[in-house]
Amino acid sequence: MTTRAKHDLAQRPATSSPPGSGSPQPAPATPRSGREGGGAGRVHPCHTPPPPLLALLPLKYAHALLALRGPKGLGEVGRHGERLPSGLVVAPPLPSRCLIRLVALLLSVRGGVPQLRPTCLPGFFRWVTPCQLAVHRERAVDMSESNLAQRKERDEMQVSGAKVIAQALKTQACYAASAVGYLTGRPGACLVVSGPGLIHALGGMANANMNCWIRILLLRNFSHSATSKIDSLRKVEACRLYSKFSARPSSIEAIPSIIEKAVRSSIYGRPGACYVDIPADFVNLQVKMNSVKYIECCMPPPVSMAETSAVYMAASVIRNAKQPLLIIGKGAAYAHAEEGIRKLVEQCKLPFLPTPMGKGVIPDNHPNCVGAARSRALQFADVIVLFGARLNWILHFGLPPRYQPDVKFIQVRREARFKIRAVSSGLSLSAISSAAFFVAFVDICAEELGNNVRPAVTLLGDINAVTKQLLEQFDKTPWQFPPESKWWKALREKMKSNEAVSKKLASKKSLPMNYYTVFYHVQEQLPRDCFVVSEGANTMDIGRTVLQNYLPRHRLDAGTFGTMGVGLGFAIAAAIVAKDRNPGQRVICVAGDSAFGFSGMEVETICRYNLPIVLLVVNNNGIYQGFDINTWKEMLKFGDATAVAPPHSLLPNSHYEQVMTAFGGKGYFVQTPEELQKSLRQGLADTTKPSLINILIEPQAARKPQDFHWLTRSNL
Repeated sequence: MTTRAKHDLAQRPATSSPPGSGSPQPAPATPRSGREGGGAGRVHPCHTPPPPLLALLPLKYAHALLALRGPKGLGEVGRHGERLPSGLVVAPPLPSRCLIRLVALLLSVRGGVPQLRPTCLPGFFRWVTPCQLAVHRERAVDMSESNLAQRKERDEMQVSGAKVIAQALKTQACYAASAVGYLTGRPGACLVVSGPGLIHALGGMANANMNCWIRILLLRNFSHSATSKIDSLRKVEACRLYSKFSARPSSIEAIPSIIEKAVRSSIYGRPGACYVDIPADFVNLQVKMNSVKYIECCMPPPVSMAETSAVYMAASVIRNAKQPLLIIGKGAAYAHAEEGIRKLVEQCKLPFLPTPMGKGVIPDNHPNCVGAARSRALQFADVIVLFGARLNWILHFGLPPRYQPDVKFIQVRREARFKIRAVSSGLSLSAISSAAFFVAFVDICAEELGNNVRPAVTLLGDINAVTKQLLEQFDKTPWQFPPESKWWKALREKMKSNEAVSKKLASKKSLPMNYYTVFYHVQEQLPRDCFVVSEGANTMDIGRTVLQNYLPRHRLDAGTFGTMGVGLGFAIAAAIVAKDRNPGQRVICVAGDSAFGFSGMEVETICRYNLPIVLLVVNNNGIYQGFDINTWKEMLKFGDATAVAPPHSLLPNSHYEQVMTAFGGKGYFVQTPEELQKSLRQGLADTTKPSLINILIEPQAARKPQDFHWLTRSNL
């Protein structure tokens, strides 16, 4: 060991291990002279580490994960004998080289959510306390092939408390990382290789950005040569189309500021995806730590309140409504606005309708939920308040015939934390012909104000803050919508009739089963605190109306982008979060057979990490509709499948459960309600292995008739 290394070890703060931990933890560091302004050694009493998060990277790098641990367990031995932070995991982009030097710099980045410091290592995202950073930042470190022999016996060990998830598909890794951001409120990080790796990641990046989910994509690019700069510039510009922030650091010293800005951009204002391009030759460079500018932890996203007079006007619109409706979207879930919204619903006795991922912000079994009368509520409401929802295809763009021409929208969005858009001047149908536009916007993103319609009132503010302002208005002048009004009676009657139709379909004894029979029996056994991941065509649409959610941020589906193939990636993310924060909590992934085909090989990832997932494949032998085995055989008598089989049809009676059993999980093939009940009961009871239940249903099964005949035909 060199003299300097010995000196560094002598100066290292003492380490301590909490009871029950398997690895030492850095003790709080004292401030270093001359560094007080940077806060390197100061530990705020509020700075406590949250449960560790996960990171996701392609499976091809899994063999290169190296846990570094010294012979005495107090530190790590570097190339020249210096010790490295205990329990560090390295995921190098090249099997022959390690990213330790780059990691040492990334460890110094402290941008993130309030009172936390993120450690952004390529391959995973971890949160540490300032005292740990004080230890990590002591020195620049170096690592190469020379010390592989010293670590080969410890390769299976992971960084203390961190989760590293190696997935088979880059797209699924990206989907999972974005779901982590939505579920936890902290960015998930995904590492992909250059070239086609980035192309595969673009879908996940675009999906995250459209859903306004926070996510950081790290890419190991080619060297920093002139030719590579041109190539990298194209990648950075290409990613700019699908992200909030896209950049490539020009030097190692610039990495902390780039990472900090990526984290800050991801969580500030409208949440979204960010992209950081890392040149390959950076991994073998050294830099003096005193030349690196350390970045302070970014402050919490600023919270602003709306103008009082504008809030008063919005409250007046609600009070004058004859047929009001609240729509709750995933933005309200992300904003953790469930408490304020529920208080508003119950205090004012307002009916509410959740969007697919807004389910659970207020429990679906709440007496004010009118989800069973969705079409009727949308079509005849005169004032609609949208919390965390956008008027996109999910809500039919807010246009007739799904809405009244003179409807007033009060729109509260997540990336637009609170946005009001009220249209028309009157509430009565007689005023339609003379209606003038009255628009009020409430938004955390100023650029959104005035889009589509010129606003008469604009409210710029945070969803929670402005919700409290609305509640204050109703506290000053108490008001309730009459529970016995004609509007409530009409909604209850429609709910009752629709529920009767669904129960009739669910009670059918014919075989094969239909969607409603399947979901009725599934709903009976689902734990109330489980995550529900839903993907497919009819499977997702019908499942949304039957499967209940009782907690916010506990449902994931195709989202704003309508992305197919997200199911298993989302399920893996939810399972890691559940396993880490609430052991024993289950994840139920309900996918159609066509949807399962997008990501089915991630079953190996589920089994490798023994994740608490019960996967239900609703198998109708096709997309929307398929054929039974006998019809399929008869059809093939007329020619090759490429010539006679409709492209939406799939191979009949495929045994998807064998994919799970091939990797050591439990698989079930069911055809009757009794078999479904038994297999689901066994799958939920067995917490030692994931399971897959392949549910064979009627190939021609479809949704119940919709209020609009064109919706029935188009499956919208």
